[in-house]
Amino acid sequence: MNVKKIMLLVGALVIAAVTAIMAKNMFAGAGAEQAQAAAAATQAVPTGPKVLVARKALPVGTIIDAESLTFQPWPKEMMQSAYYTEGQPDSDLPKLLGTVVRYPVTAGQPLTRGAVVGPQDRGFLAAALGPGMRAITVPVNATTGVAGFVFPGDRVDVMLTQEVAGGGQGTPLKVTETIIRNVRVLATDQRVDSKGEDGKTEVKAFSNVTFEVTPRIAEKIAVAQSLGSLSLSLRSIADNSSELERAIAAGDVKVPEGVNPAQERQMLLAVANRPADSNTTFSTGGDVSRFQRRSVPALAPNPGAAGAGAPSGQGVAAVIPTGPVVRVARGNNVTVVPVGAR
Repeated sequence: MNVKKIMLLVGALVIAAVTAIMAKNMFAGAGAEQAQAAAAATQAVPTGPKVLVARKALPVGTIIDAESLTFQPWPKEMMQSAYYTEGQPDSDLPKLLGTVVRYPVTAGQPLTRGAVVGPQDRGFLAAALGPGMRAITVPVNATTGVAGFVFPGDRVDVMLTQEVAGGGQGTPLKVTETIIRNVRVLATDQRVDSKGEDGKTEVKAFSNVTFEVTPRIAEKIAVAQSLGSLSLSLRSIADNSSELERAIAAGDVKVPEGVNPAQERQMLLAVANRPADSNTTFSTGGDVSRFQRRSVPALAPNPGAAGAGAPSGQGVAAVIPTGPVVRVARGNNVTVVPVGAR
C-alpha cells in the first residue's frame, strides 16, 4: 500500500469521527431543549381551585352515588359561580349523594348547581323517572320487602300471592306468580339513598316501595294489589345481561343501521334495564306440597238435580251451560263439562 492511499484512509476516518461527534451534540441539545420546553409548559398550566366533575356520563334520572363525582383542578380563568368548588359548605360530596341528575352531564364535565335536584326539592321524583316511565308505590313489610335489604337503585321482581276459589266448594287453589320482572326501585318510603351521614350503608325497615314502571305495568300492579299480597324478590346485578339475551332472542332488540358503537351500547343498556311483564312464571300449592291443589276447584255437583236422560238420583251440575257439553260419570254422580261453549 502506497503513502497516498494511507493518507486518504486516515482522512476519511477523521472526517467520520468529527461527523459522529457533531451529530451527537446536535441531538443531545435538541432533547434538552424539548425537556426544558415540556417543563416550562407544565409550570405554565395553572392548577386553580378544585371543582366537582363527573367521573362518568350521567344521563337524566341518574341517582348520584360516591362513584359518580370527584374533585378535579380547574383553570381559574374558566371558573364559574355555578360550579361546586371544594371547601364550600354546599359542595360537600356526602350531601349530594341521593340527588338526581336533571340535565345530562358528560364525563369530565363540571357539575352545576342546576343540574341536580334533591329529595326535598320540587320535581325530584319526576326528574328521577326515565322518559315515558311512571312511578307507583306499593306497601310491603319485613317479610315481603326482603327484610329491608332492598335499596334505591336495586332491581326486583314483583310476585303476587292469591287464593283462587273457582266454582267448587273444595280447598281453594293457592298460587304465587311473578307478574313483573326487572323493576327499578326509586325509593323506600321517602329515602332515595341507602347511606347515612357517615357514608356507610344503613339497613332500615320500610313500609312502602316506589317503583319505576311503564304505564301498562303500573295498571297491572294496581290491579294486583286488589287480588292478593305482593312480595319482592331481589335480583342480582349480573341478571341484566340475561334480560338482554332474552330480549335479543325474542326479537325485541332492533338496532338501526348507521349507529355508532356508543349509541348501540346505550340502546342495549336501555333494553336490559327495562321492566318486563311477559314470560312470567308461577307455582301452585301442589308444586310445594302433595296435599295441596294444582288446579282451580271444579263446579260442585248437585245431587238433587236430574239431567236429561239421567236415571233418578243421578246428579248433574246445578248450572247447565249452553252449547256442546260432555257428561262425565263418576259412580252415581254425573258432571256436565262444557266443550267450546261461549
